[in-house]
Amino acid sequence: MPERLANRLKERRTDLGLTQAELAERVGVTRKTVNTVENGVFVPSTILALKLAKALDRTVEDLFSVIEE
Repeated sequence: MPERLANRLKERRTDLGLTQAELAERVGVTRKTVNTVENGVFVPSTILALKLAKALDRTVEDLFSVIEE
């Protein structure tokens, strides 16, 4: 069964009033990396997922979930 990774990054980021560039700076990546993760083009490493969760004051499980298609 195919699976994909869904995320709530954009929702949480905008709730906090952050731009993609601001979030990227907080976690040490480029704005493009944040954009591609938000749009499901790129699956983040475990380290990046943990950094994103910490920067957005959420758990990884709050931000990411697996969807079976």
